[in-house]
Formats: sequence, structure tokens, C-alpha cells
Amino acid sequence: MDRETPAGKPTAPPPAPGAEVPFGVNEVRLTGRHWLVAASIVLLVALLTPRLWEQIERFETGPDYRLPYELSKDYWLYGRRLRQVTHPEPVFLLGDSVVWGEYVLPDGTLSHFLNRAAGETDRFVNGGVNGLFPLALEGLVRDHGQSLRRQRVIVHCNLLWLTSPKADLSTDQEEPFNHARLVPQFHPRIPCYRAEANERLAAVAERQIEFLAWANHLRDAYFGQQSIPQWTLQEDGSDPPRRPNAYRRPWAPITLTVPGGPNEDPQRGPHSPRHKPWSTHAAGASHFEWVRLEHSLQWQAFQRVLALLRERGHSVLVVVGPFNEHMLAEENRAAYREIRDGIAGWLERNRVPHIVPDLLPSVLYADASHPLTEGYRLIAEQICRDARLQSWAWANPAARQSVLSGTRTRAVFARIDTTPGLPQSRRGGHSGPVMEGRSDRRRDDERPCDASE
Repeated sequence: MDRETPAGKPTAPPPAPGAEVPFGVNEVRLTGRHWLVAASIVLLVALLTPRLWEQIERFETGPDYRLPYELSKDYWLYGRRLRQVTHPEPVFLLGDSVVWGEYVLPDGTLSHFLNRAAGETDRFVNGGVNGLFPLALEGLVRDHGQSLRRQRVIVHCNLLWLTSPKADLSTDQEEPFNHARLVPQFHPRIPCYRAEANERLAAVAERQIEFLAWANHLRDAYFGQQSIPQWTLQEDGSDPPRRPNAYRRPWAPITLTVPGGPNEDPQRGPHSPRHKPWSTHAAGASHFEWVRLEHSLQWQAFQRVLALLRERGHSVLVVVGPFNEHMLAEENRAAYREIRDGIAGWLERNRVPHIVPDLLPSVLYADASHPLTEGYRLIAEQICRDARLQSWAWANPAARQSVLSGTRTRAVFARIDTTPGLPQSRRGGHSGPVMEGRSDRRRDDERPCDASE
């Protein structure tokens, strides 16, 4: 007979000794079909959320747009930026802070002056990311640039990344660096990268699962590059410390509008204290421990970037430098020129169109590799007046790259020489001469970037 509780409700009798007690912790037990339905719902949400988010979140770019400094690690937004370009014949500029414009405003970048020379406002797209380097550029192009196919791409080659084993990331000493989520996590091995296995696996998962990249976008764009728990526990710096976000709704910061860069950036532009020649704060000539091309991880990654871009049918043009030779000690310049000429030689042998702009006046460099505003204008003029850009920029990339599509791509690149280039004599050619202060005069047929051509 069932016993009764004080409330008068019957209870089940205790089980007999040795009897099996049925599992009864969960009120609802899912069958195999239920688990399949639940997994399908989760998968559908993960697949659709990032795409639907693009439709409801405002993302205004406009002329001279570049990814805001605070969103440099928002790789999902970077991919969205590439997909959002509307110009019928865009030219994408890829590279690090030299392309992005570390010391200048958006209207002082290389892409701005190329657009101005072309008489347009949005044909040349600033695809630079602050703090990037070839090992990270490889991951950015491979995993977040898949939407681009058969486009014109200018890739900047910054020799700054070969100035030391530390910059090359080939040193055995552990070193922190930017954009660690983009670099190869397991192969090829980066000696100075000592992340734990869980960090590496999380980086790989983010590349493959767009929902995770989108979640990081929310963190970077709305929560100050913090996770929601970190944002909730953030202190305001008062004494005693207070946590003003502890009682705020977690969705309160989400405004559904991607934050843009400041209209007046106090750290950049002609009126900023940083926008001044390198010589005003330099202690003297610099000595760099240049990494030879055959040993450089960054140069090998740059080669893989070019192969990946051309495999996807892009028409690629490389701009090498110009590095600030003025700050090099005299005995250090020979090593630099050997590396520069080796890069140009490799590009020429592999028929990669390239331009090596002239060395700028010393007062137009902010440091070893970043020009000031007027320096960008002069580089853009050199590039636009170069006949190689004329023949490259206005050609049909689909026609030029048709032989590099499909299965033939791998066969073509299997024949490409991946060994470092050797110094070559300075001569003209399909891919452009190696230049050390160009002595050749501009021909009459070298014209600016005129969109009417």
C-alpha cells in the first residue's frame, strides 16, 4: 500500500533490495530521432545566423574606407568588407600597415592616391590590416578571402619582416605577436609561437566554422574586444572598484551598426604628433640582422600567398617597398639590396608582374617602412606612370588567368621555382626591372591611371 506524505500525496514504495532502479534524472529523454532534430536546429542556426546578421547590421564603408584600428582582428568583418565591394572592376590592395596607412588618415593612404589618379573614388580598395605580416596574410586570404575570385589584386611586399629573426618569427625564443589566430597553428612550425593546444584548436575551428568567427565579431565590435563574462566583470577604475556592466543587459551594447574609425584621429594625419620624419626621433643609423630568403618563414609565406591568389584566378601585381634605406648603416645596405634584388629576381623568373618604386626622400618616411602622406602620393604617381600597371590594371583578369583555373592551376604552380631569387642585373622585362633609384626616363606612353583607357 502506498504511503502518504503529510500533504496527502501518495509516494512510490522503496525498491526491493537488489532491484534495478530505472534511470529517472531527466524529465524528458531524447530518442535518436529527437537528437537528430535538435542537432539539425543547432546546425541551421549556426549556418543562417551570420548571413542573416549581414542583412540587419548596418555596415557603411564609403570612399577611402579601411578596417578601423580597433577592429583589426575582426576577420569576419574583413571578409564581409570584401564581399560588399560594388565597383564593377575593383583592384584590391593587400598588405600590412603600410597599405593600411599607420601614420596617415584614410585620405592619405596609397589606395586614396591611386583612386585620385584614376579619377575615381572606390576602384582601388584598401584591404590592408594593421599589424599584419605574410604568415598572417596567408591565413587571412585563405580563410576569409574565399569570396574573391578572378579579381585584380595588388600585394605589397614589406621587407621589414626580414630585418631580424624576431620579425621573421623564426627565432627560437618565445615572442608574442599580432594576429596569432591567422598563422599556421601546426604546420609549418613557427618556433617562437608557443600557444597551448586548446588555443590552436580554437583558432582552427574559427577558420572552419563561420558562426565562431561571427561570435568574435560581436566581441570585437560591441564589447571592446572582450568576451561577455569579461565585459560583465570589467571594473571602472574607481576606488573601491565598481563593475558598472554587472547589472546591464548583455545585449545592450549591440547597436546593430558597425563602429567606424574616428573622424579626427589624434594619432594619425598631418596634424598628429606621430606624423613626422623618422630623423626627428632616430638615434642614428640602424643595423638589421637580415634573414636570408632561403631561411625566411615570412618570405616562404609570401610565396604561398601569391600561389593561392593566382590559383583562385586573381591577376596579381606585387609592389616591393620602398624600404627606408636612409636609416640603414652603410655596411648594412648591401645585405638589404641583396634581399630586395633576390625578391625581384624570383618574381621575374616566375612571371609575377611587379614594381619596385624609387626610394623616397628621407623626410617622407615615418620609420623604416611607413611613408608619410606626401610619400604615399609620390609612390602612387610612380605606380600609375609605370607601363606595367597600365597593361595589367586594365586587362581582363578572367582572360589573363584562364590558364590558371581548375586542375591546371596546380600543374602550373608545380613548375614554379620556389627557391629564393639571386641578385640579377638590372634590366627591363615582363615583370619589371630591379630598381635602385631608377635611371630610366619615363616614356611618352607612360600615362597616369586614367579610367578612360
